[in-house]
Amino acid sequence: MSTPFYVSPQQAMTDRAEFARKGIARGRSLVVLQYADGIVFIGENPSRALHKFSEIYDRIGFAAAGKYNEYENLRIGGVRYADLRGYTYDRDDVTARGLANVYAQTLGTIFSSAAEKPYEVELVVAEVGETPEGDQIYRLPHDGSIVDEHGSVAVGGNAEQISSYLDQRHQDGMSLAEALKLAVQALSREPNGGEREIPVERLEVAVLDRTRPQARKFKRITGRQLGRLLEDNGAETAAEAEEGEGEGEK
Repeated sequence: MSTPFYVSPQQAMTDRAEFARKGIARGRSLVVLQYADGIVFIGENPSRALHKFSEIYDRIGFAAAGKYNEYENLRIGGVRYADLRGYTYDRDDVTARGLANVYAQTLGTIFSSAAEKPYEVELVVAEVGETPEGDQIYRLPHDGSIVDEHGSVAVGGNAEQISSYLDQRHQDGMSLAEALKLAVQALSREPNGGEREIPVERLEVAVLDRTRPQARKFKRITGRQLGRLLEDNGAETAAEAEEGEGEGEK
């Protein structure tokens, strides 16, 4: 009878973490930024069917990098949790912090289980407040830890380089157009220090806009509306662009 191959628990966890990080890094980067009127999600995504960003509840948005089938399962679970809690208690009881805790427990359990591989995903859960001070952004790596972010966060791809670029240039109170242009500049950075052009049609963009009169603050920005915001006319808001173009999607 052969002797079982032994791997120390520390080495096993290190190997699992490295496996998950490599899987996440193979995906395209995405960025979540605070701006004056809310929170904007932007990433390079050539697919029109497989979204990286989604609405979870009235004021809560979800972003994910990594394997689509894995983070889509987590997204669906988050929607079910939010709907059940809002129906059972009150809609105000559904918060990004509570959702982040649920995701952290799920990811942490999967990561520490020897029976299945770790999820190759990194999540961002964001909630827009009545004021910029009330905005919440939580980043959840593959191991289920929770990182409370402020201002900007990048996940997937060369996220470390993009985060460094954003930290140096992001400012509180930016207009939506300014935040979008900064995010595109950051996403255009190559690991070798060069830059590339990302066509508008390859961008997926969504916002949590606190100025929307509807209870649901999530809206996608596409087509000519997105093109107008990325032009050099500066301070156009999501509401003004939506009114001018008659576009947008919940």
